[in-house]
Amino acid sequence: MYSDHDLKQIGPFKAVSIQGNPDLPTIILFHGYGANAHDLVPLHSYLDVPKGTNFLFPDGDLEIPIMPGYTGRAWFPIDMEALQKAMMLGGHRDFSERYPNGLESAREKAAQMIQDLGIPMEKIILGGFSQGAMLATDLMLHSKQKPKGLLILSGTLIHEQEWSRLAKLSPGYKFFQSHGRMDPVLGYPAAKKLEGVLKEAGWDGELLAFPGGHEIPESVLIGMNRYLREILA
Repeated sequence: MYSDHDLKQIGPFKAVSIQGNPDLPTIILFHGYGANAHDLVPLHSYLDVPKGTNFLFPDGDLEIPIMPGYTGRAWFPIDMEALQKAMMLGGHRDFSERYPNGLESAREKAAQMIQDLGIPMEKIILGGFSQGAMLATDLMLHSKQKPKGLLILSGTLIHEQEWSRLAKLSPGYKFFQSHGRMDPVLGYPAAKKLEGVLKEAGWDGELLAFPGGHEIPESVLIGMNRYLREILA
């Protein structure tokens, strides 16, 4: 069980920090909309990485109401009414033509956090789930020094023209992406479109699709471990 007392201030964000060997890589995972820094912490015990690998789980600095008496965290606001309406109609929100309000600010804060960490970007593996995957991908694309790896868990394509342009600056980059074919929140077709944009830019990786929704099932953990073993070999 974790509490706010487990959170450490690092630059603009608080985060759960699991410190190991400073000579080994650091895996930074951004949670999804409405969750918090503790949501993805259990993943660290399932990942097949060298003993002493460092982990950082940042906490979104935007507080959002989830239900009476309970709030969650986010990286940038989402129009929940529009999202729920799209889901009721069997559709999905499309972010491929623009940047969501607040994403650029979140990216700048995340970059500041990494700068304050004092760890070279090439020793960092970025990743995230849902909204956190959008942030991790955008951060990687805008970083002059590229992270060692990128984990895109149930993310989506944002501002296709800009992401495509930036992705072409890093041909051969190895990435991991997963998405549920029946995801009711961020549609599978947009995830396939993101995969296409990255592969067209010359990136090395492919979408691991699974028969499920907005989640991280065992098949994704297996795929993540295969990817991590490859880039950390």
